[in-house]
Amino acid sequence: MKKIAEAKKPLARVSLKDSKIIFDKIRNKPTKKAKQFLNDLLNEKKSINGKYYTKATKEILDLIEDAEKNAEAKNLDTDKLFIKEATLGKAFRFILPKSRYSHRGKEAKMCRLSIKLEER
Repeated sequence: MKKIAEAKKPLARVSLKDSKIIFDKIRNKPTKKAKQFLNDLLNEKKSINGKYYTKATKEILDLIEDAEKNAEAKNLDTDKLFIKEATLGKAFRFILPKSRYSHRGKEAKMCRLSIKLEER
């Protein structure tokens, strides 16, 4: 039996580029340290190249918490969980509707996020 828990968000409304930057920082870290780092980003105590990436940080934090709940359901020890794999991919783009003031709609960004936690 593999000691892996997984969570996915197939249609996250965040930027692919921002998510990649955050995933590169938290990959292969314990989940406690990763969650602490993401909370520091949200509270603006730490930054990555002067930016806080608030929207992407919230989505990734939710994703880690979902994966931890899945690990609990599989009876894994949550203190020994590490982020084994953090992957992302492009999802479709769509145009937000036009408003009365702008003559063209805005293009909305979406991407697929998935994370795997491993007990070590």
